[in-house]
Amino acid sequence: MSLINYNAKEIICKIVYYGPSLGGKTTNIQWVFNKNQGSDKSELTELPTDIERTLFFDFLPFNVGDIRGFNTRIHLYSVPGQVAYDNKRKLILNGLDGVIFVADSQAERMEENLQSLENLKTNLEHQGYDIEKIPLIFQYNKRDLPNSLPLAELRNKLNKYNAPDFEAKAKNGDGVFESLNTIMKSIITTLKGSDL
Repeated sequence: MSLINYNAKEIICKIVYYGPSLGGKTTNIQWVFNKNQGSDKSELTELPTDIERTLFFDFLPFNVGDIRGFNTRIHLYSVPGQVAYDNKRKLILNGLDGVIFVADSQAERMEENLQSLENLKTNLEHQGYDIEKIPLIFQYNKRDLPNSLPLAELRNKLNKYNAPDFEAKAKNGDGVFESLNTIMKSIITTLKGSDL
């Protein structure tokens, strides 16, 4: 559902970080923002909620190149993890091109991961998206913690869609760009096959 700005010769892609509260969505976006050295990026915008923050910024990645003469601009959003903010989640999902689901690897957070994933699927369906047909990445965050579940168990319980997945320690940047680059490649492949 990319937006095309014919005057600016830009394609605008929207990637949403989704997952349970305090799982690492904000940390992912902050890491990308802080490491993005390009001058063509917006400010990091924060939409505060009571407990979590919803973040947004956009940038023009140098490694994507152009598609049929159009530059590709990326908008990154994080959703609030708490169910109380479901209306805000739905609004942020509108017009998306891909989702990075950031799961918390800690054993005691598995139920929240599953609830958040089911909520993602429901919210996508309400907007006419099929979770099995959109670019989707799973990122298993907090892999450095002693109570993190084995990777095989995380995959078995969460990744029913056989989507690309990555282990991460977002606070150190591990797995952050791998997840982002993979979803961008998937979106770009989809765009190259479409009629602009």
